[in-house]
Amino acid sequence: MDRKRTWQLDPAHSTIEFSVKHMMFTTVRGRFKSFSGAVQVDEQNPNNSQVEVTIDAASIDTGVADRDAHLRTGDFLDVEQYPSITFRSTRVEGAYQKEGDRFRVTGDLEIRGQSIPVTLDATFEGLGKDPWGKQRAGFAARTEIDRRDWGLRWNQALETGGILVGNTVKIEAEAQAVGDQDEAELAGAASSSSGPTRA
Repeated sequence: MDRKRTWQLDPAHSTIEFSVKHMMFTTVRGRFKSFSGAVQVDEQNPNNSQVEVTIDAASIDTGVADRDAHLRTGDFLDVEQYPSITFRSTRVEGAYQKEGDRFRVTGDLEIRGQSIPVTLDATFEGLGKDPWGKQRAGFAARTEIDRRDWGLRWNQALETGGILVGNTVKIEAEAQAVGDQDEAELAGAASSSSGPTRA
């Protein structure tokens, strides 16, 4: 029987962050404060695993209220028309078995209604049981995108040459996920519950 387990992202112990150059020499960092997601792991064939993440675009936070308000407008994310940013995997390459193993996750990143394939370089950070008996797993992932591909083209030219806002956006995620019962365990539990019972 296939063994598939769904792992729900724990937002309290996960981060989705980004960085971009300002005036071509200073790095501005930010994060998204609200998101959800799940990883479905095929334990017999990890390359068949799937990842899906949904981000609340309006939760963007760079630590400067005026800048965040601008990023929410039609110049950038246009959160009123496109409230969510999503990532849905289409391929996982490189099975991970132990802490530190690296693998690649390719999927469709949708921003402002535009879906474009991207590849994440990922690392399996480990597996353990929390004090309440839940299995938890850690992953890290990173990639770089050109924001113009998704229609985020606003910019201003500098008198000294160059542009105000860099086009390359570095994305980094640290994820902790909580494991549900796998399908084999659920099937076994269902079989047990349907059998004869004793007083």
